[in-house]
Amino acid sequence: MITGSCLCGTIKYEADETQAGDALHCHCKDCQKVTGSGKATVVLFPQNAVTIEGAYKTYHKIGTDGSHVGRAFCPDCGSQLFTFVQEIEGSVFIKAGTMNEADWVAPIANCWTKSARSFSPVSDGVVNFDANPIAEED
Repeated sequence: MITGSCLCGTIKYEADETQAGDALHCHCKDCQKVTGSGKATVVLFPQNAVTIEGAYKTYHKIGTDGSHVGRAFCPDCGSQLFTFVQEIEGSVFIKAGTMNEADWVAPIANCWTKSARSFSPVSDGVVNFDANPIAEED
């Protein structure tokens, strides 16, 4: 099992690593704002593969591409933990930096490369999407 928590430990989680989906670097402006960094590194999981202990708060916002995004954070320390996208029902993105052990995380793509910051360039050797890869498939 993959384990993780917020900075203060109020919220803890476990996730079945056999259910882990793709890992991505997201360079969208919203991820930059919530992380205070150049990108968020996230791993997709089915919600039923994740057990969460503790009560988080969720900030809802319409994404640049029109998706309905809920960003879950600890109400005590403010750590960003999870992202729920209404259009990807039954799934949750877990912020890789909150995992106790994350050396196994291997992002396959950079999303929103058009808004990548020069101090946090896109990763080499993976697929790049100017925006949301799901929107680009439509």
